[in-house]
Amino acid sequence: MILFLHNRYRMHGGEERVVEDLAWLVREHLGEEAEVLERDSAVLGRARAAAGLLRGGLAPEEVAAAVRRTGARIVHAHNLTPSLGPRALEAARAAGARTVLHLHNYRLVCAVGTCVNPAGEDCTRCHGRDTLPGLRLNCRGGRVEAVTYAAAIAVHQRRLVAAADAVVVPSVAARERLAVLGAPGAAGAHVLGHVVRTFVDAVPVARAMPPRALVVSRLAREKGVDLAIDACARAGLPLTVCGDGPLAGELRAHAAVVGGDVTFTGRVDAAELARLRAEASVALVPSRAHETFGLAAVEALAAGLPVVATRSGALAELEGDVTLVEPGDVAGLAVAARAVAEEPDAGARALAAARRRAAPEVVAPRLAALYHVVAPRR
Repeated sequence: MILFLHNRYRMHGGEERVVEDLAWLVREHLGEEAEVLERDSAVLGRARAAAGLLRGGLAPEEVAAAVRRTGARIVHAHNLTPSLGPRALEAARAAGARTVLHLHNYRLVCAVGTCVNPAGEDCTRCHGRDTLPGLRLNCRGGRVEAVTYAAAIAVHQRRLVAAADAVVVPSVAARERLAVLGAPGAAGAHVLGHVVRTFVDAVPVARAMPPRALVVSRLAREKGVDLAIDACARAGLPLTVCGDGPLAGELRAHAAVVGGDVTFTGRVDAAELARLRAEASVALVPSRAHETFGLAAVEALAAGLPVVATRSGALAELEGDVTLVEPGDVAGLAVAARAVAEEPDAGARALAAARRRAAPEVVAPRLAALYHVVAPRR
């Protein structure tokens, strides 16, 4: 029995899907029971969130009770901020489970988790327990919240890693960035890429006519959606933008000024997203951030949709399977997007690449090997 722990974000996104997909992988491909114990920041309230951060978690007895009720041999923890924290892992251990800490971002050191500061720059000023740079830069956008995160990271960072029997990251790039940040446990972290459940059966030779680009992203500065808007206007490519976020209004205004053909859909369900991917010719992942995996890119490949991405963090590890340009290079992004959109066999190559990287039969043995290291089955 594997018990997954996850504190859902206020705006649900890729990490929530990763947790659901890993639980599915355990049930369907490892032949073991799995259960997800979740809390939700959207209903927690700021005072309770701050209390959870500073105390290292709230109500750890709920985790211990879940371990005893399910007989979990492993607790596989994902986001623990703000309500679970190191106390959740300590409680799981005390109840008899082994623990895995799965880091999807850089919040072990960085208060915003992305290593992008308020100026939109890639930033590694915070290091180890020294969180004062983030406090000075006010990366959380409010002094009270900035102080709370800075203090909580400094106090509980090592305690959190010490409570884990294994630390897992999605890519070599994520592990290397955590090492640069001075995060404890980075050097020995295991690398486990994300699984994709659904692949298209085949890709038609001729895709959308005329060509169309697609961006699926949270609408935040570090995701570089403005760069995609500029590049598509330059390339004469219609663009569909799926997702929501703090820059939604600003990006709509920017598109109106640039004058390109841009459609904003907001958040869409899985069926609608599949339809939009089937109608597109190229997916753009123009991130400014040091990505830990690049789930949007791999999911596009699994839909038979070729990808142009920036050479940023783990996206660089997709070289050979996606077309890479330098971060911020609008001209390069425009040229690459137009060229890839017009390649007749790019979709079939994209699908084959996704199967090699993220198919359940590829990821399941790696997950099983990790669990065997943490808690060998008798």
